[in-house]
Amino acid sequence: MSDKVDQFGGRLPRHIAIIMDGNGRWALGRGLDRALGHRAGAKTVRTIVTECARLHKENGGPDYLTLYSFSMENWKRPIAEVAALMQMYIEYMRLERATMMENNVRFHQIGRLDHLPPEVLDEMYATLDETKNNTGLTLTLALNYGSRAEITDAVRAIAKLAAAGKIRPDQIDEQTVSDNLYTAGMPDPDLLIRTAGEMRISNYLLWQISYAELFVSPVLWPDFTEAHLQEALVSFSQRNRRFGALDPAK
Repeated sequence: MSDKVDQFGGRLPRHIAIIMDGNGRWALGRGLDRALGHRAGAKTVRTIVTECARLHKENGGPDYLTLYSFSMENWKRPIAEVAALMQMYIEYMRLERATMMENNVRFHQIGRLDHLPPEVLDEMYATLDETKNNTGLTLTLALNYGSRAEITDAVRAIAKLAAAGKIRPDQIDEQTVSDNLYTAGMPDPDLLIRTAGEMRISNYLLWQISYAELFVSPVLWPDFTEAHLQEALVSFSQRNRRFGALDPAK
């Protein structure tokens, strides 16, 4: 067993979700345009995805990494900033497909596809297709995503099933809801990381993180490194996850 596995006590989260916060503050603190902060943040995405892919290959986990890349509320930002973010997404898909293939990463996306530019959808579908047979880490980007919208869409889907007579109301349970979320088929996150010191969930995976361990880092996302990820993983490995039950050790 390697030193890193010993460091985690053999306990790594199967699914890590991250709220990547602080790109704008990173740029403004350096007298730069906010768009340059987002570009710096994209480099961090590559670093963290590559590290998680390595951990998956060498240590057996994590299996899933889900990143909050663009919320539905982000459309309220200045038009120029939104346009820059969409262009960066296109560039990221084009540039990182080779990296995903090299690291056996399978790409996935969640969120509402409406309102996304056709060029964004083209690159998204190309990446989905190229990586679909990869068997390593599953990287999910939440784009045009909001958890309340996701739950609303799930309720609508279930209502349609009920109206069509395919399910009775008394048959609807938590699994039914989970099966109709964007994340259907994925395990719920075990660890939620938020950067930049903010103590908010920000409408992210509200259903799925019911029992996730939370780790808030003061580090702005562009400065978040493998060492900071390791810090979060060590913290996770030391937690006693009881899921509402009593501690069997006491």
